[in-house]
Amino acid sequence: MINAVRPKVKGEGKPDTRENCWTWFIDSIKKNLHMAICFSPVGDMRRRARQFPALVNCTVIDWFHPWPYEALFNVGKSFLSQVDLGEDKVREAVVKFMPYSFTLVNDLGIKLLEQERRYAYTTPKSFLELIKLFINMLAQKRDALDKNKERYETGLIKLK
Repeated sequence: MINAVRPKVKGEGKPDTRENCWTWFIDSIKKNLHMAICFSPVGDMRRRARQFPALVNCTVIDWFHPWPYEALFNVGKSFLSQVDLGEDKVREAVVKFMPYSFTLVNDLGIKLLEQERRYAYTTPKSFLELIKLFINMLAQKRDALDKNKERYETGLIKLK
C-alpha cells in the first residue's frame, strides 16, 4: 500500500516517508469510503443502536417518507401490466385498489399509534409484497378453478 501511494504523496509536495504515506492512505479512505446501512423499523433496531452507539452518533439518518399515491399507482400499474386481469375496466379497478388499500393501512397505522401506542409499519417493500401476494393468490385461485372445471367436465362425460 505504501509503495502504491508514494507518487500521490510526492504529488502533494510531502516527503514520501512511511508515516506520511500511511497517513495519506487512511485520510483518503476516510474521505472516500461511504457505507449505507439499512434497517427496517420492524425488528431489533433499538437493541442494535444500544449495542453499537456509533451507528446513531456518527451517522446521518435518512428517514424515508411514505410514497405518494401517484407513485404507488404507477408501481402497481407496471407490476400488474403482465397479469391477465380480463377487461380493461377490471384492470383499472384492481390497479386503483392497490394504492388505495396501502394508503388506508398507513392511515389506520397512525390511528393505531394514537389509540394503542403501538406502531404498525408499512414500507415500500410491503407494498411490493402486497402486489406479489395478489398475483400469487390469483394464480392459485385460477388453478383451483381450472381443476374444479376439469373435474366437473369429467364427471359430466362419465354421466353421459
